[in-house]
Amino acid sequence: MFRSSILICGGTGCTSNHSQEIREEFIKELKEKNLENDVAVIGTGCFGLCAVGPVIIVYPEGAFYSGVTTADVKEIVEEHLIKGRLVERLLYVDKHANSHVKALSDTNFYKKQTRVALKNCGVIDPENIDEYIGCDGYQALIKVLTEMKPQEVIDVIKASGLRGRGGAGFPTGMKWQFAANQVNDTKYVCCNADEGDPGAFMDRSVLEGDPHAVLEAMAIAGYAIGSHQGYIYVRAEYPIAVQRLNVALKQAKEYGLLGKNILGTGFDFDLEIKLGSGAFVCGEETALMTSVEGHRGEPRPRPPFPAVKGLFGKPTILNNVETYANICQIILKGADWFSSMGTEKSKGTKVFALGGKITNTGLVEIPMGTTLRQVIEDIGGGVPNGKKFKAAQTGGPSGGCIPAVNFDVPIDYDNLISIGSMMGSGGMIVMDEDNCMVDIAKFFLEFTVDESCGKCTPCRIGTRRLLEYLDKITTGKATMQDLDDMEQLCYYIKANALCGLGQTAPNPVLSTLRYFRDEYEAHIKEHRCPAHVCKGLIQYKIDPEKCKGCSACSRKCPVGAITGEIKSPFTIDPMKCVKCGQCMATCKFGAIVKE
Repeated sequence: MFRSSILICGGTGCTSNHSQEIREEFIKELKEKNLENDVAVIGTGCFGLCAVGPVIIVYPEGAFYSGVTTADVKEIVEEHLIKGRLVERLLYVDKHANSHVKALSDTNFYKKQTRVALKNCGVIDPENIDEYIGCDGYQALIKVLTEMKPQEVIDVIKASGLRGRGGAGFPTGMKWQFAANQVNDTKYVCCNADEGDPGAFMDRSVLEGDPHAVLEAMAIAGYAIGSHQGYIYVRAEYPIAVQRLNVALKQAKEYGLLGKNILGTGFDFDLEIKLGSGAFVCGEETALMTSVEGHRGEPRPRPPFPAVKGLFGKPTILNNVETYANICQIILKGADWFSSMGTEKSKGTKVFALGGKITNTGLVEIPMGTTLRQVIEDIGGGVPNGKKFKAAQTGGPSGGCIPAVNFDVPIDYDNLISIGSMMGSGGMIVMDEDNCMVDIAKFFLEFTVDESCGKCTPCRIGTRRLLEYLDKITTGKATMQDLDDMEQLCYYIKANALCGLGQTAPNPVLSTLRYFRDEYEAHIKEHRCPAHVCKGLIQYKIDPEKCKGCSACSRKCPVGAITGEIKSPFTIDPMKCVKCGQCMATCKFGAIVKE
């Protein structure tokens, strides 16, 4: 038995900040101090607080150290592990209380979270199946194989109210029921781990921190619908997730939890990993299946729906990583336990990836019905630098912007749709007063245009026309008629595009038009970007009253647009200015302004 354990975040964020080197340094230092048999060093998945990584926790005290470097390792070993004194300077500082926090559970970031899908992330070693089993892992699979009939499993999932966490929120149990009802010797279970929304990393973190939860859930799904083969379609850009999935697959097969005659019950189920090549459209279920089959990822018309005719023309269910991450706990704890959380039509919890203008960047899991204000201010720590909250983008390129007027709207599937956004996979990008909402809409349209598969005209041509309208608006060349035509085109694309990518592509434009039309009109009528973001509509000017004639701005200008005499006010030639902002950043007297 170890007297202490050091848990080190091994998620992508902390790994990029050298957490693996920190782990190796701990092992080296403990060996030098003859403590290798007393203290365990364990790599885990993401703890959630990505903004302050690398993160480590030392048990049994639960000391939560943030921003750790390899240079801090020796001090932690000598002070904490040998002398029993916490290293105060490395303890996480909770900005709400403006004080050090000794335990992770004491932070405001975690107090209002309810971790279901993320239950084991940051808690166990994801590459050690024994640790997963020690946290009730594979107990749900044993229960369904030995105590439940396939229909009973489906009934529990239906009663729980679980809806798909990957996009539109279709009832999971209903999807499983449709596939189970099909009479066919061959059926498939698929996992969508191809999350491509900018700023989204929920599924990646589950796979990195708790891969066995997904494998176990997929085996349960296979039993429920009568399938013996599953596929996990995961982004090739997720190397850590892919590596841990491969380790988990190998371990599960060695333990007889996947493959032939699982646990001697006569049930066969195997899994295979398929790597995606970065196509956003393959997040759409039929395009994903086409890609798994070895073809170019393009969507297919529906009906028939995948539950009737999916992968290789056989009945197929497809759920995303987060959806599967809820299954085992629903089986073990019951439908009533899960449905007691959330709202009437949106049960359970939802994981969000908080990014953008937010103090606590990272992963959060909240009960459905939590308000945007609670997520951003209480959990996320608010907008930094004294700026005002302006909007939050949910659902990525398929979603919309939620303005400050809806700050207290409970977050669930139906409420988000009613205010012009959607849940999507769970990305939440926070914007402040310095963001231009027209520029935000343009950013997402550029992404969609690049990612369109080109199969249908409304998406291939329509989104490009939308982007052309936005280009005209942000450069001061548009008319009010262009604004009306653009809005009409949005509705045409939504009604006629083949798949969800095209049908939802206009959402960022429509939501910003709905809540921030005044910004569009300012761009068109006044040739002005209120947020001073759109380069085509801004000018840098020097206030002669404040300019000291130091020439610092002139020397920094890359194109020689600033001229003047020393100790006299300088001027900027707007015809030469490339609007890089270097002059404004250089001036120490606040003499340069954007207009």
